[in-house]
Amino acid sequence: MIEIIGILILGYLLGSIPFALLVGKWGHGIDIRKLGSGNLGTTNTFRVLGKKAGTLVFIGDLGKGAVASLLPLLLSVDLHPIFAGIAAVIGHSYPIFAKFKGGKAVATSGGMLLVASPVLFLVLLLTFLLTLRLSRMVSLGSIVAAAVGIFVSIGIGWWTEDWILTIFFSILAFFVIFKHRENIKRIRNGTESKIKMFEKHPTS
Repeated sequence: MIEIIGILILGYLLGSIPFALLVGKWGHGIDIRKLGSGNLGTTNTFRVLGKKAGTLVFIGDLGKGAVASLLPLLLSVDLHPIFAGIAAVIGHSYPIFAKFKGGKAVATSGGMLLVASPVLFLVLLLTFLLTLRLSRMVSLGSIVAAAVGIFVSIGIGWWTEDWILTIFFSILAFFVIFKHRENIKRIRNGTESKIKMFEKHPTS
């Protein structure tokens, strides 16, 4: 039990590492919490600081979810990786190192699933990219991927009998959707921000 509690605490601390804040301050001398949406996440970093900084934050956020999920295996503790991953997700959303105001945990959740269920991770990634390509809205891609993931996780649970994954991913998916509630309002009002990477530029 002590080992399990230790892993959960360590997972939370890993998740609490605010890569968006660190990249913003160390690389650009700004506090990203005061710009854009104010979220300490990949999307806000891309919007405010650009592709290079956004990519660094994405790798960091994805990586801390994956590393946290690997802790039970690395430390030979009998604990489903999704539990350690969820601890990192909570850490990202409510980071102790950033006054408990973090991001929406999409990339960190992806890192967790990369370890806990590579198949589910791949489905979510493809769903996210397709929705992003069609809508150019990162938030909508995250919401749709979370919703699709619930049904896919049920299928995986039925096939593998890994109902721990199904139950706790479903809880996580609803949490991610809840964290996007303001985005949902803007999507309905037609005011949600869109990315420009898929726009066609006229040839000179």
